[in-house]
Amino acid sequence: MGKYSADECLKQRLNSLALDPEHQPQPSDNVLIPPIVSFYNEKIRPVLDAVEDLRRLNITKEGIQLPSIVVVGDQSSGKSSVLESLAGISLPRGQGICTRVPLIMRLQNHPVPEPELLLEYNDKVVSTDEEHVSDAINGATVELAGKSKGICNTPLTLVVKKKGVPDLTMVDLPGITRVPVHGQPENIYDQIKDIIMEYIKPEETIILNVLSATVDFPTCESIRMSQSVDKTGLRTLAVVTKADKAPEGLLEKVTADDVNIGLGYVCVRNRINDETYEEARKEEAMLFENHPLLSKIDKSMVGIPALAHNLVRLQASIISKTLPEIVRKINEKLNSQLSELESLPKNLTSVADAMAAFMHIIGLVKDSLKKILISGEFDEYPEDKTMHCTARLVEKLNDCSKDLHECPESKNAENFLMDEIILLEETKRIGLPNFMPRTAFLALLQRKVGGIASRPIQFIDDVWDYLEKVVIEVINRHSKHYYQLQRCTCRAGENLIAKMREHSKKHVMEAIEMEKLTDYTCNPEYMAEYNKLMACQASFNEYLRVGYRTITIAGLECLGEIRMDHLGQYMKVVDQAYDLKMRMIAYGRIVLRRLIDTIALHLQFNINNMVNRDLEKEITTCFASPSFGGIESLLKESPSMAGKRAMLSRSVDNLRKSKEVVSSIMDRISCY
Repeated sequence: MGKYSADECLKQRLNSLALDPEHQPQPSDNVLIPPIVSFYNEKIRPVLDAVEDLRRLNITKEGIQLPSIVVVGDQSSGKSSVLESLAGISLPRGQGICTRVPLIMRLQNHPVPEPELLLEYNDKVVSTDEEHVSDAINGATVELAGKSKGICNTPLTLVVKKKGVPDLTMVDLPGITRVPVHGQPENIYDQIKDIIMEYIKPEETIILNVLSATVDFPTCESIRMSQSVDKTGLRTLAVVTKADKAPEGLLEKVTADDVNIGLGYVCVRNRINDETYEEARKEEAMLFENHPLLSKIDKSMVGIPALAHNLVRLQASIISKTLPEIVRKINEKLNSQLSELESLPKNLTSVADAMAAFMHIIGLVKDSLKKILISGEFDEYPEDKTMHCTARLVEKLNDCSKDLHECPESKNAENFLMDEIILLEETKRIGLPNFMPRTAFLALLQRKVGGIASRPIQFIDDVWDYLEKVVIEVINRHSKHYYQLQRCTCRAGENLIAKMREHSKKHVMEAIEMEKLTDYTCNPEYMAEYNKLMACQASFNEYLRVGYRTITIAGLECLGEIRMDHLGQYMKVVDQAYDLKMRMIAYGRIVLRRLIDTIALHLQFNINNMVNRDLEKEITTCFASPSFGGIESLLKESPSMAGKRAMLSRSVDNLRKSKEVVSSIMDRISCY
């Protein structure tokens, strides 16, 4: 390609075709010619047709903007008159908003004996003629926007094939009005503004701003809208209508350019009464030639032929700038959509496919759960700490242990020795003095264990709630593309968790009942702790004899501050009560530790069984149930997945057609 890139070469070819001086007569050359002849080289027509094919394929829905000339103007600015003069046909007229839908006007210079007019909308093509085109547009508008005076953003395309018209494609938008008339919604201005902004915002758009010579340009709402998206005016061309109605000062207004119209102004005269379009052009030419004020305006800035010349030149320029980028974007978008479509799970078409998918997904679920629930790996969820399961389970166990040791039922200093004294009084029997009745210890043990019994059960609920969320998260992650399988596996997971929850509760309740039933441990820590606590009895008795109200005894730090003033009347049983208390403290620690250890071992054992054996069995059983229809139900895609696949398929098909369109025109340009 030498020193030029492919895009640069393409732009040069397009510009050379569009601006061929042999096919670009100046406006002054056409003053005496009634029709508006086309300034386009015939070779550029296929480029414009290609752009229209892309528009018909609705390529903008893929996020690819097309070059456009968009016509905007305040109501009664003369917008319809300008378009009529360019097209040589009559458009709908009347009170209020005449253009209620975006009207895409495709003007094509054709050497046909009679003009051909077509309306395209809602996948229909309707033929019409110059006499009936206005009624046809009104009828199509009613179909699109309804019979009221509201507006609609569904476009209507008018194709005009006529000798002498410029090869142009323009989008005419509803005229801007602030005050709704009868039958219009109260927010009509906002609706119109939204449509206009949608069309003029893209950088690929040339804005044709229609202004009336009878008003101050800075006050026009259309100027404000175009300036909001094109502050420098580099893509705004202004056409000034009704020049014959307000000639005074018009030259100053279009040369001073107080409103930043970067592409310049063209002043025109509107067709009056029953003038033919040829007569109107002759009158317009004489007006700007002979009027004492208007004749001072540069001839390149006056008349419909000059406007047509500017528009086709700008159209060629914007196409030459954007077509290479459109080609690139279509290719990028097509590759992206194909990649996403191919990344979707295989659409299952046979029982064998369904079975393979089923086994594969169950395997993935098991592998993930082994990692996060058994091995302690979390590479699949590096940022989600709730899925770092072994660490979270240890935290929950530690919290449970702390709660059991610090709960009110486990505290030892409150009403010190009173529980023990009362039990000793109630279990007295004939026998040796100071003999420790075992029934007293067992009764106290049952009371203490019963007081904390609800806490391990709450802990079990909490753990299985957490495990259920983990299991469902993993299942959803691996089965998200298979709606029926996801439903089944989630249901199976929930059912299994419910069973295991009840099993764990039963196990913990049995452990609690066993702790209530008898007192036993082979743990040597019990005697060591008991002897350590009993070694403090002498100090305790001395403080009691002296009459201390409250004390803190070295060696009994676990009890904190002990209140003693209520024990004076129970001196005969204090020693027994103290002994009973210390036995219960030492043994109570063994009981709590044993409960936590039992729960931890039970949970680990059941988590292993759930992951390695029970979950797959539960899913298989659930899938075989009549409510899920067996393995064949996997052949049905979820509504969301089916919708996504269909959307991507449509997009790929549309982009492929668009690629064929641009490839064809690129080949033709290369041949030129």
